[in-house]
Amino acid sequence: MATPQSATTIEEKVEGFTKQSIAEHNSAFHALVDEGKLANVVTLTARNGKVINCDAYGVHNVSATPSVPVKTDSIFRIASMAKPITAAAMMMLWEEGKWALEDPVCKFIPEFDGLKVRQDDGEPVSQESPMSMKQLMSHSAGFGSRRDYDDLRNGTLQDMIDTLASQPLFFQPGKAWRYGPCVDIQGYIIQKLTGKSVDEFLQERMFKPLGMEDSGWVLPESKLARLVSNHKYDKSLEKLVAVDLAGTYNNSTPNFVAAGGGLMLSTVQDYWRFSQMILNGGEYEGKRYLKAETVQMMHTNVLEPGVAVRIGPYDWKGLGFGLGFAIVQDPAASKTTSGFQSYFWGGAYGSWFWIDPIRNVVAVGFVNNLRGSTPAGMPVLRELQAKFIESALNDATE
Repeated sequence: MATPQSATTIEEKVEGFTKQSIAEHNSAFHALVDEGKLANVVTLTARNGKVINCDAYGVHNVSATPSVPVKTDSIFRIASMAKPITAAAMMMLWEEGKWALEDPVCKFIPEFDGLKVRQDDGEPVSQESPMSMKQLMSHSAGFGSRRDYDDLRNGTLQDMIDTLASQPLFFQPGKAWRYGPCVDIQGYIIQKLTGKSVDEFLQERMFKPLGMEDSGWVLPESKLARLVSNHKYDKSLEKLVAVDLAGTYNNSTPNFVAAGGGLMLSTVQDYWRFSQMILNGGEYEGKRYLKAETVQMMHTNVLEPGVAVRIGPYDWKGLGFGLGFAIVQDPAASKTTSGFQSYFWGGAYGSWFWIDPIRNVVAVGFVNNLRGSTPAGMPVLRELQAKFIESALNDATE
């Protein structure tokens, strides 16, 4: 059995959470590790700007001897949880007047001017209207999903742009939602508008001032021991084993800094700082990063009527999408207990977060599995945490 680590002292009752409700939450996640379904899990819950619970359980690498316990400052690959951070960076530039929501994307990327739209039964046709920056920010610009392309991250950002410019779009801009290269394209635009790579811009404007000391795409040698291994099941599908990603991280910036995620690194406490800033309406510890009305716009649905948020074969009913976040518009239809108007996203290796502006809650959870947060018949981890949080707060109001 692993040894838990908690960064908080649990009082009898804090911000609506009781000592018992927090213990039940932690025990449920610990059980998944003890049952061999997870190698580790780190969760954080905050309400009204106060971290109520930050808990770590499990080991960095189940295949290593001796084992190293996971801690609340362990570093995880957060993959697509970089996307909301990139969206916030884009909105900083929007506030500075460097782009407008209705600007055509080709204003900043001339290679995209005149892109055709493929048809199932004929020659590609012209766009009904040029893809806009708003559509690029909301995954509705017309690009396909990542699986529709050869690996766009093998070369440089310019190589990605050239590849995308050489083939037609998958749908008319604004008429569908597809989870693909839109945020990596935003990273390219950040580079063009600022003269800095997205990691440099974020380090200067967000990571350093917010105190996100362990976030970015480069892992210094001094922090390597804090990096959690990725995991998968062996051929029997019964035993977790660590995945060797040797050589992935070093002291130099990668050739392709993926603003859409890639191998971005962070800790739950770093990601909470970003999320709390967003929940606070763009302000954190006396410093303003975005205007409150800008943040409100980011988690307001911008999709056209009838456009569904869809990943693979699944439509996520009851959800909208803003400028960087999915938004719960109908909790019953989306089968979630994370709350009406909550907004969220997750990462390919199982990390998750959501912000509940009505409950004034931020929740973050990190695991690193090749099958994300649902291996081996396990519950969806974001939803598991949501159920405990909502239950605790509902009990507190009775």
